[in-house]
Amino acid sequence: MTTAGDIMHRGAQWIPAHETLDRAAQLMRELNVGALPISDANERLCGILTDRDIVVGCVAVGHDPAKVTAGEMAQGTPRWIDADADVSDVLREMQDHQIRRLPVIENKRLVGMISEADLAHHLTEDQIAAWAESVYAKSATR
Repeated sequence: MTTAGDIMHRGAQWIPAHETLDRAAQLMRELNVGALPISDANERLCGILTDRDIVVGCVAVGHDPAKVTAGEMAQGTPRWIDADADVSDVLREMQDHQIRRLPVIENKRLVGMISEADLAHHLTEDQIAAWAESVYAKSATR
């Protein structure tokens, strides 16, 4: 059985909810990633911040990224998967919730992140095709 822990990208890092978006952008650049999980004071997942969120939700509406926090951008219920979950559960979670990145949690702590690139490296062509059709077809109708 292939698990979330087998296909995830290790070394994912939180951005604390109190950190500003300019710091989040710097951390994204340092880590070469387009999304960061947002943590509360107890290092629990409270959202995910993407580079697009910073641009569209802050900069494009005239807000100062040095004054807006990651926590202010957190919306909705964050989705995650346990490191021991089967890859079919990973695909279902991402498809059902139309998400392209999924934090991986083990013992209530962040241990990795699964992105489209991770799926492409570890899944069969048929699995990738089914996932892409599900996620992108529904996204296009929104």
